Amino acid sequence: MKIPPIAALLLALTMAGCVKKEISDPEKLSTATTTQGVVSAAAVQPVRSEALLAMQCYNNAFYNQYGTYGPSFKAYYYSDVTRTGRMDFWRQAEAIETLIDAYTINNDADLRNKIVYLYNGMRDAYGLLWTSNTFNDDVIWGALMCVRAFLITNDGGMKDMAKNNFDMVWNRAWDNNLGGGLWWTTANNTKNACVNAPAAICAMYLYQVTGDVNYRNKAKMITDWMVSRLYTSATGEVKGAINAAGTITEGSRSYTQGTFIGACSMLHNAYPSANFKAMGQKAMDYTKNNMCNAQGLLPDEYDCDDCQGFKAIFARWACRFVKDHNLQSTYAAWLNYNAAEAWTYRNTNGLMWGQWWRRTPDSYLNSFETTSGVAMMNGVWLF
Repeated sequence: MKIPPIAALLLALTMAGCVKKEISDPEKLSTATTTQGVVSAAAVQPVRSEALLAMQCYNNAFYNQYGTYGPSFKAYYYSDVTRTGRMDFWRQAEAIETLIDAYTINNDADLRNKIVYLYNGMRDAYGLLWTSNTFNDDVIWGALMCVRAFLITNDGGMKDMAKNNFDMVWNRAWDNNLGGGLWWTTANNTKNACVNAPAAICAMYLYQVTGDVNYRNKAKMITDWMVSRLYTSATGEVKGAINAAGTITEGSRSYTQGTFIGACSMLHNAYPSANFKAMGQKAMDYTKNNMCNAQGLLPDEYDCDDCQGFKAIFARWACRFVKDHNLQSTYAAWLNYNAAEAWTYRNTNGLMWGQWWRRTPDSYLNSFETTSGVAMMNGVWLF
C-alpha cells in the first residue's frame, strides 16, 4: 500500500492527536483466530501508513531534543509520559532500535535525523567507551544499536563505538568456564541469553561492516555455546541463564527467543550446513505454540519494568527471520495478528502498551513498554 505524503500524515497527527479509531471503522483490523498458536488467514497486515504514524505518536510522547552537539543536535527519550527524566541506558538503546526499525520501513527523513540526534545524546550522556557499566548485556545492546545506526548513516563514529564496546565486552566477559559464553555482568555469576544472543547478532553486523572474519567466528562461537547450554533442541526453548555451577536459573523470554532467532538467521548464510535456520525456526515455533495464549497473542511479561518491552525485541528479529527465509506462509498471519491487536487497543494519543488484549490507558505509561507495538507494526512490513 502506498504511503500518503508526509505533509498529510503530519497534518493528521496535529489535528487528530493519533486518535484511536472507532470499532465500526471499516479499516478495523481482523482478530479472527482458530486454535492455539494458529491465527487464521483473516488476520491482516496493519496499514503501512499507520506503522509510521505509530512511530510518530511515540516520538510525540517521549522524544526530547535538548541542545546542540557540534554542528548537529542531541536528544533522548523520556522515561515515561510525565517527562520527568531520560530512559536508562539499555532501554534508551532499544527505543533507538525501534526508531531504526521504523526508518527501515518508512525511509522518513525526520526519523533518520532523530536516530542521529539520539545517538549524539547517548554519547553526550555516557561517553564513547562504557567500561563503567557492569552489565555486559547493556553494553552489547548499545553496541548493536550503534552498528545498526551506522548502516543507515555511514557515520564512522557509530561503527567505532559499536566495535570498541563489543571488543571490551568480549575481552572481559568471554572465558572457558562452562565451555565458553559471555558473563552477564562483571561479577561473573551467570551466563545469560540476554547478552550472548544479541552479541552474536552484533558480531555478525561487525563482520559485515569491517570485513574482519574474527567477528563472524566469534558470532558462531557464541551461538554454538548457546546451543550447547541454553537451547533445548527437542522444543526450541531458549533458557535465560546458567550459573557458574552449570544450573539453569532462568526460563524462556520473548526477547531471548527473538535474539536467538536473529543470531541463527544471520549465521545461516555463512554456515548453511550448521542447521542454524532449522534451529531458528524451532525457536519461532516454541514462541508461537508455547509462550502465546490460545489465540496466538504474545505474552504480556509485566512482572518487572525491564520485561515490559521484551516483545519489541522479539518482533525485530522474528519479522526479519520471516523475511530473510521466505517463511511468510508459516508465520505472517500470526505476526500480523499481534500487530493488529496492538494497534487496535492503542490509546487516545496513539500509544500501545504491552498488554495487547485490552485498551492502553491514557494515564501513566513508560516509554519502554510502548516500544513493543511500534516495533511489531513496523516489523511486519519487512515481509
